[in-house]
Amino acid sequence: MKNRLFLLLFLLGLAPLGAQKLDLKRLEGLKIRSIGPAGMSGRVTAIDVLLNDPEVIYVGTASGGMWRSRSGGVTWEPIFDEAPVASIGAIAVNQKNPDEIWVGTGEGNPRNTQNSGLGLYKTIDGGKTWTCVGLENTRVIHRILLHRDDPNTLFVAALGSAWGPNPDRGVFKSTDGGKSWRKVLFVNDSTGCADLVVDPRNPNKLIAAMWEYGRKPWTFHSGGPGSGIFVSFDGGESWKKRTAEDGPPKGDLVRTAKEGFDRLQEAGKTIKRVNEAMALAPYSLKKDLGKLTKDLKKKIAELEKLYMMPPTPRAFSAPPTC
Repeated sequence: MKNRLFLLLFLLGLAPLGAQKLDLKRLEGLKIRSIGPAGMSGRVTAIDVLLNDPEVIYVGTASGGMWRSRSGGVTWEPIFDEAPVASIGAIAVNQKNPDEIWVGTGEGNPRNTQNSGLGLYKTIDGGKTWTCVGLENTRVIHRILLHRDDPNTLFVAALGSAWGPNPDRGVFKSTDGGKSWRKVLFVNDSTGCADLVVDPRNPNKLIAAMWEYGRKPWTFHSGGPGSGIFVSFDGGESWKKRTAEDGPPKGDLVRTAKEGFDRLQEAGKTIKRVNEAMALAPYSLKKDLGKLTKDLKKKIAELEKLYMMPPTPRAFSAPPTC
């Protein structure tokens, strides 16, 4: 009864509008204008700056390509629009040759709207033209390190596909300027490199944060036995995993970001916590949700039927070559 009364009052209220005449002259002063959205490129995922000219800034976005500012951020121009991919995960400018810029595609934040990439790109003319130099199947490149002394040597941290197991993940190394690549650190087909740093005093000392993870439309898996901190003292040729005896907590670890690295002492042999808010923590999801295991399994089964997905991860399918 209330619904019918509301509908009747609504229709009676519209009746006077039919008798009103719209004066179009009052609209002559209006012009079409953009009202948004203001952030068409999505999340900012990578930033690099020309050190000898900090007014020059490069920014990579999750789904809107790469942008450059020559005015310290006042104005911007897109410089990656001709590439076949718009998701950026890492940027590295050769500070000794600013016209040489490396871009890793595929954002390194595998949320539910994560965008995959199509390999590593390089420009030698300041972004006018770009060339794909491989690693297409990595899907997500989160960090690029250029060797301090050797311009032909670089390292790439690849997270790999977020949507299923694939072998193209870990740390890759090139010693010929990106013409060929070697996978120098690999744990398993579900563990990628979440971050990679180099000792500024020793270019052969590298620290890699490996992260076991996986995403489905309805859930996210973070952490596992593949996660951990690995250290190399010979330019990535060999690696050693740091254990609980060296400082990290016991148990399966979740993601460790660059900002969350512990301070490595004695040339990386021991680790000391310096940030209580760091991301390195025991992965205790299974323990915390132990009482809800049965309910969770039931819900997951229902969701699998809803999304018409198999209970096991889908096999990785390689993207087209760049």
